[in-house]
Amino acid sequence: MLDKIVIANRGEIALRILRACKELGIKTVAVHSSADRDLKHVLLADETVCIGPPPSVKSYLNIPALISAAEITGAAAIHPGYGFLSENADFAEQVEQSGFIFIGPRAETIRLMGDKVSAINAMKNAGVPCVPGSGGPLGDDMDKNREVAHKIGYPVIIKASGGGGGRGMRVVRAEKDLEHSITMTRAEAKAAFNNDMVYMEKYLENPRHIEIQVMADGQGNAIYLAERDCSMQRRHQKVVEEAPAPGITPELRKYIGERCANACIEIGYRGAGTFEFLYESGEFYFIEMNTRIQVEHPVTEMITGVDLIKEQLRVAAGQPLSLKQDEVKIKGHAVECRINAEDSNTFLPSPGKITRFHAPGGFGVRWESHIYAGYTVPPYYDSMIGKLITYGDTRQVAIARMKNALAELIIDGIKTNVELQMKIMADEQFQKGGTNIHYLEKKLGIHE
Repeated sequence: MLDKIVIANRGEIALRILRACKELGIKTVAVHSSADRDLKHVLLADETVCIGPPPSVKSYLNIPALISAAEITGAAAIHPGYGFLSENADFAEQVEQSGFIFIGPRAETIRLMGDKVSAINAMKNAGVPCVPGSGGPLGDDMDKNREVAHKIGYPVIIKASGGGGGRGMRVVRAEKDLEHSITMTRAEAKAAFNNDMVYMEKYLENPRHIEIQVMADGQGNAIYLAERDCSMQRRHQKVVEEAPAPGITPELRKYIGERCANACIEIGYRGAGTFEFLYESGEFYFIEMNTRIQVEHPVTEMITGVDLIKEQLRVAAGQPLSLKQDEVKIKGHAVECRINAEDSNTFLPSPGKITRFHAPGGFGVRWESHIYAGYTVPPYYDSMIGKLITYGDTRQVAIARMKNALAELIIDGIKTNVELQMKIMADEQFQKGGTNIHYLEKKLGIHE
């Protein structure tokens, strides 16, 4: 097992990694910006290193500073968490070239799956169902592009090959808007991702967002750990996640799960990963793969009993997977609400000092967060300050527990989205299950 690792992240995921390390007897190095010296995991780590001022580009995105932290502390590996540099192939490459272990996939795998066009082609070759599309980047010949769109059938969506997080995409409903949309998406992609390659896909009107959690050891073994439904979204950002997904039969789960696990073996995948799909009319359509641990991993852990972070650490140490596919058992249901420091009505961030705090508890309640009374939420980073997860024998029990847990949660001094989460839990359509990715925005009166 690894003896010491650098946790190259902040907030709740950094604390989550630290806890897993402590259970495995791994020493931890917490790197932090000057704004984050009072973070919970920084206070609990074996060693700490300040890597720069508050702006991410000068701290958490500063590759030389992160590698230096590993060098001066004698760490064996670096865990990137999620966000920041977790899917940066150059970072993974530099970590390995510097003699450390990158706790995640190899750099070439990150590159393959990070480019949406190459990822789709790799998945097609591996037998994973994909959305009908251009099958590659769009050229400058607009007549050819119109032919492609006509063959796919309107509406279509133009996507940036290097995009993510809901940016770099545009829906086209009629041929007259195609040329302008391609030009605009290219310009946006160039500005945001320094890559103006775009491709075209069929735009599914009312799909659900369903993803498959996988774990592979890079030694020819891969498993899938059921699916999550992440359809409750606002501006392509997930708000509520649950597992398993309502209405997905064991047969469907096996069908799509086996294809994802096989794809991992074919591309030589190592570590935790997630295959994201749009699901409509009983069909799965691959959209992308996240080559890291996900924000919503706890709901999978709750229904399978598998600690995904500890499994990541074992695999990074060169160990084979600790369990086989037939040992993965699904029991009960779990729901996760993302708790953000933001106004429930305007969604504007709300940094500041937390004056009073009380975490919810009780049977089947899990609170993942770095906050405490007296902690000041900085204005420099993502607004998520915690994740509330509830588990029950049935979906109804999990939702009932979530309602109670949200009512118990006290975070004073700043605004949070707890009120919005309460509304979602009380929503009749959510309680039925199976809402599509546009449902929440329509409910909130947000339009494209």
